[in-house]
Amino acid sequence: MKSLRLFFTLFYVSFSFGQAKADYSRIDSPISKIPSSATVSTGAIANYIQSKFSTPDDRIRAVFYWTTANISYDLANIKSLQQDQLLEDRIAKTLKSRKGVCKNYAEVFSDLANKLGVETVIIRGYTKQYGEVGRIPHAWCASKVSGKWYLFDPTWAAGYIDGGQFKKRLRDTYYKVQPQEMISSHMPYDYVWQFLNYPITNAEFTSGKLLPSKAKKYFDFEQEIAKAAMQDEEQQLIASSKRIRENGIKNAMIAEMLSYNDRKMTYVLEERSFEQLNLILKKYNEGVAELNQFIAFKNRQFKPLKNDNLIKNMILSPYDKLLWCQKSLGNLGQLSDANKQSVNGLQQSLSAALQMTIEHKNFVYQYVSKSPTSREKMFYKRVY
Repeated sequence: MKSLRLFFTLFYVSFSFGQAKADYSRIDSPISKIPSSATVSTGAIANYIQSKFSTPDDRIRAVFYWTTANISYDLANIKSLQQDQLLEDRIAKTLKSRKGVCKNYAEVFSDLANKLGVETVIIRGYTKQYGEVGRIPHAWCASKVSGKWYLFDPTWAAGYIDGGQFKKRLRDTYYKVQPQEMISSHMPYDYVWQFLNYPITNAEFTSGKLLPSKAKKYFDFEQEIAKAAMQDEEQQLIASSKRIRENGIKNAMIAEMLSYNDRKMTYVLEERSFEQLNLILKKYNEGVAELNQFIAFKNRQFKPLKNDNLIKNMILSPYDKLLWCQKSLGNLGQLSDANKQSVNGLQQSLSAALQMTIEHKNFVYQYVSKSPTSREKMFYKRVY
């Protein structure tokens, strides 16, 4: 019961961000009449929205309205992490059940918006209401509409909890919110997603006491977002964790986010090493196959005869591949224990294959340096 009372505040409080009351019936009405056959997937929903509306502003409103109107909060799975499910599976499950937690609302919203050409990201962080910081992590979205970033919280906009029951009540309070307004209640773990040139710290968010912007260093969030788009996942995680630490680890949720980034970094590095290991295995098998072809040709005393360059290339190709494998194994990054055992076995096999290749390469270079008469005698000598 304690967690339910705590979560109740997440939905029941309605902040006024000073937005003028807008009439969205022109968009909401057609979306409310979407046929069930067009809601089996985000692709189908996006196609329907695309057929009705052409501008980014209209489309993002359609996405917001459909998500908030058709998904109810899943109280039974309030603390579900769903880490064992793929994103596509989570979205499919949400569409089928029409239930989800904040993460699911954000995933559906983001997937729909991006399918409609509106750049959208999911933001993870925590919240504050009645001047108190909540104890449950939260997820919401940001979309770049007509060149400007706006914030959306489809979860808080969908309804509220009363007496342990979720009740639908669509609100535009959390639709297309300005960053300087959203920051009063929503705090991203990574301050780049505040979309502010003078980001506030976790300590300031908690206390409500903000330093004047002139006392802070100017932060170009647009430049940082553009930079991240050019980086790989490892670089993005490093930069994000650095910003999270800079902004102060003021509660367990922030610490857990950093821990999550560390675990994800380990996974990314292991995946990269695994991919590299598979490439090494592929090259190793190619090299061994070519070495066996060379040995078979050598056993036939290089008959039918080929010119010297072709014979040299027949042994140099597996030699180059196996040598590359040896060097690459030495540069492998982080590996799981199971893959480490595979590498140990591969290193032993590779060393033996490479040593054999070197012996045959030496034989070939001696072979091509001799006269035709001397060459034939070489096949009756043991190669060391």
